[in-house]
Amino acid sequence: MKHRLLFFIPILLCATISNAQKLETKLQYILDSVYKTNQDAVGIMVHVELPNKKVSWTSASGLSNKDSLGMINENQPVLIASNTKTYVSVAILKLVENGMLELNQSIKKLLNRKTRRLFIKGGYNLSEITVRHLLSHTSGITDYVDDDYFSFVDDHPNHKWTRNEQIRLAIKKANPKETGKTFSYGDINYLLLTEILELETGEPFYTAIRNLLDFKKHNLSHTWFVNLEDTPSNTLPLVHQYSDKYNWDSYNLDPSWDLYGGGGLASTTKDIALFFQLLFNGEIIKNQEVLSQIYTYVIPREESTNYCLGLYHFPSFFGYEAYYHGGFWGTDVIYLPELNGTISVFTLVKEKRNLNAQISNEIIKILTQ
Repeated sequence: MKHRLLFFIPILLCATISNAQKLETKLQYILDSVYKTNQDAVGIMVHVELPNKKVSWTSASGLSNKDSLGMINENQPVLIASNTKTYVSVAILKLVENGMLELNQSIKKLLNRKTRRLFIKGGYNLSEITVRHLLSHTSGITDYVDDDYFSFVDDHPNHKWTRNEQIRLAIKKANPKETGKTFSYGDINYLLLTEILELETGEPFYTAIRNLLDFKKHNLSHTWFVNLEDTPSNTLPLVHQYSDKYNWDSYNLDPSWDLYGGGGLASTTKDIALFFQLLFNGEIIKNQEVLSQIYTYVIPREESTNYCLGLYHFPSFFGYEAYYHGGFWGTDVIYLPELNGTISVFTLVKEKRNLNAQISNEIIKILTQ
């Protein structure tokens, strides 16, 4: 009987491999079909991580640079912009897990003296604002990112911003709202969180995030803060990312305009998908009570547009519960707990990012057949 079982193991293994290959062929057809009818998207990159079906699939269609017409490589990294917020949130939650912070802790003593003075001058009561409020964009703090900010970046693409400069700009625009009552998405919340990370760990925030999330252990070897860290070895060049609205090419903007926690990370579709898989499978935050905070609503779901702590929690994404974040340049990643799977889709023209949801929906249909 034992020998008979041993005989069937290679057959079962071959069948599993064959099924995975058939699935990947279908996934490639979806990607190629969408790109064929949307070539103005320049390039589309996808990764599907589905360990229960032995699928870890990366692919891309199109160009990495519309000017040189260079073909895209599926392993090229991109600027993931606001997807960075999830990494910042997880780093903060690691401090909570380690007993170094509390989510309901006031930020008054967690910021440096200079920042505290600025916010008090701006009319903010820092005793009322907590770490949880920053993570959930319910702090009531006015953001520095608005139409004027985009106009300045457009007119001064090579301006080298500092985090302190962006914080001062937020204070100039200060119009405090009641804390904990209203959702107002703002990068300023995450700039303050990176300052907290630095003061609590004694390290630059980008080093603290790398260490707290243990990029090395988890083989997130193509994820880094652009201009703040060295490009990892064996990493391909960044793709060009575009905004038709502003006539922007990411290569022509100094990355500092979106660098200090609200954005800043570069990554690949595979790395970001693996990060989500590791996170929701308890490999980064072990304490499930702490982990659950990242997808728990702080104010009623409808009032926060589904935002929790550095993550959107959708009760139904094409029929499935989903945890999601996206970034300015058209980068989207979504984890589906029912499937224990992650789909990341990057579209290189941000105004074409609606294709990301279309592709994800088609992929989900294939995965659940």
